[in-house]
Amino acid sequence: MKDIDTLRNLIRQHDYAYYVLDNPIISDAEYDALMRQLIALESKSHLPIPADSPTQRVSGKADSAFPPVTHHIPMLSLDNVFSSEEFSEFYHRLQLRLDKDHIPLSAEPKFDGLAISLRYENGILTKAATRGDGSTGEDVTANVRTIKAIPLRLIGDNLPKIIEIRGEIYMPKKAFETLNATAEQIGEKRFANPRNAAAGSLRQLDPAITAQRKLAFFAYGYGSLENFELPSTYSELLSQFQTWGLPVCHLQTTVQSLEAAQDYMNSLNTERPALPYEIDGVVYKVDSFSDQMKAGFVSRAPRWAIAWKFPAIEKTTTVEAIDVQVGRTGAVTPVARLKPVEVGGVTVTNATLHNADEVARKDVRVGDTVFIRRAGDVIPEIVKVVLEKRPFNSTPFIMPSHCPICGSEVIRPEGEAVARCSGGLHCQAQRVQSLIHFASRKAMDIQGLGDKLIEQVVKNGQVTTPADLFMLAYSDWANLPRMAEKSARNIINALENAKKTTLARFIYALGIREVGTVSANLLANHFGTLDALIQADEQSLQEIEGIGPVMAQYIAHFFSDQENLSVIHQLESVGIYWSEVQQKTFSNGILEGKTVVITGTLLTLSREQAKEHLESLGAKVTNSVSSKTDYVLAGEKAGSKKEKAEKLGITIIDEPQLLQWLV
Repeated sequence: MKDIDTLRNLIRQHDYAYYVLDNPIISDAEYDALMRQLIALESKSHLPIPADSPTQRVSGKADSAFPPVTHHIPMLSLDNVFSSEEFSEFYHRLQLRLDKDHIPLSAEPKFDGLAISLRYENGILTKAATRGDGSTGEDVTANVRTIKAIPLRLIGDNLPKIIEIRGEIYMPKKAFETLNATAEQIGEKRFANPRNAAAGSLRQLDPAITAQRKLAFFAYGYGSLENFELPSTYSELLSQFQTWGLPVCHLQTTVQSLEAAQDYMNSLNTERPALPYEIDGVVYKVDSFSDQMKAGFVSRAPRWAIAWKFPAIEKTTTVEAIDVQVGRTGAVTPVARLKPVEVGGVTVTNATLHNADEVARKDVRVGDTVFIRRAGDVIPEIVKVVLEKRPFNSTPFIMPSHCPICGSEVIRPEGEAVARCSGGLHCQAQRVQSLIHFASRKAMDIQGLGDKLIEQVVKNGQVTTPADLFMLAYSDWANLPRMAEKSARNIINALENAKKTTLARFIYALGIREVGTVSANLLANHFGTLDALIQADEQSLQEIEGIGPVMAQYIAHFFSDQENLSVIHQLESVGIYWSEVQQKTFSNGILEGKTVVITGTLLTLSREQAKEHLESLGAKVTNSVSSKTDYVLAGEKAGSKKEKAEKLGITIIDEPQLLQWLV
């Protein structure tokens, strides 16, 4: 009988052999036997079980709110190229910027999963966060701990005090097929692709469900770093990752020329179908870290890296029908129903035709043979019609004059491409889509209230407005088809938790046309209260930077509608509430009493995020430069405001300086 520590280390070694070296030493049955032995020993021991024990991957419940996590080193996106010509232009720009003819590049697959940041402190995994918007992600630590490819503790002696490992969580093709087969057996909706499946699996409220989904991981970068000297190249860093027990893609290599980079792309595209995971391109990075620093950044992406996307995959199929869908704002969208065809590993049955003009331009008809492409390998679209195969008796598609759901007249406003149902919330389709939007993650975030459930309660006549959701009793949910008692209780709890929100989320949840999350935040911060927003006219709305005349018209019209106001009052009466938005006051900030103007395009922050950060340091942010301005925060293409500041002798700061102040 092995002692506990020896057994833990043995299991970690087997994890390393399986997930990092891809060379398992023992069978799954033998591994399971070791794990059972460890569980038995730990249960008999009176000592506390350490968090990095292999038995502690699934522990308790995830935080239902997935609290936000700030990335102090932002998780940047990459610019894309789609052809050898565009890639050559990228390479030549690097040669000019670095003043070098020969630039070694790291080349590796672009994984089709979701980016993750893993924080290790003294080698122990302490936090895992999604990319989010690059600046703020979600805490998914409890679920990430269930992924066996991710070590709970790094191995070796040369460990940083703190390191954030950046990488990709993905679902292998085999696991994806198994998941969808299981979903079909129990009558649940299939996932569209492995990326969606991976994202959905990572956001489960029960980590045990995540553990069942067989997610995997590859490391490919770093964020925050303390007490560790980086090697000179990215390739060497990946080798270091492997010695710590982190999986790195075996297809990663270093190419020494433009021609070699293009050969790698062609080779990987050929090899792609046989890979055990989905990829959608190649990522090239300048291998030298010193050259990366010289190349720098532009906008929200590094100049020293690029994603070369694979060409979109095209297949032919037949249009079996064309019908229309009605969205939450009444948009009537024609959709082609297709004979099922597999495109890039995904079965495609539908393709949007966008609007009447698009249908007419492509002249898509029922019975046509068409070329289908997955644009960006995600969204199916009809590329063109094979006219030679068109049936002799085909007729052009004509948009309906009345809504197929409620019978209301379909109107196409002058100057707009989209036709809309005039039925408003009297239209069941608009009602369903409005409720789906209301419950969505960026709105009221009602966990577990999916599209199918909303469709059911609307169809049953149980729900007409968002407020009705909160009025349904436990028995109403429990009596729905295929709804277990536990699921019904979870919905009731989720609705109760959703009652505490923010004014910005509530505004966004109302579904006002053209008002997204950024605009909702602007409105909440400007007016402070919902009553003040309701009373605002178009002119006062247009005075807010970021709110244009069209959006102002939609907002004013929405709040002038008595039915909308009635729904708002109902929501307040069922207990929806938020803390009052107050003018932020700060003291002892590094910019206390200073006036700052923002100009140009920032690298990692939106204008609104930069404003919030500056205000958190005590600054007053204004729009115009004057003699009273203390600092100008200048990004790319700063222009006249920066020039004026320089003439006035005003201090110019850049984004790294702001981020340094925030640390």
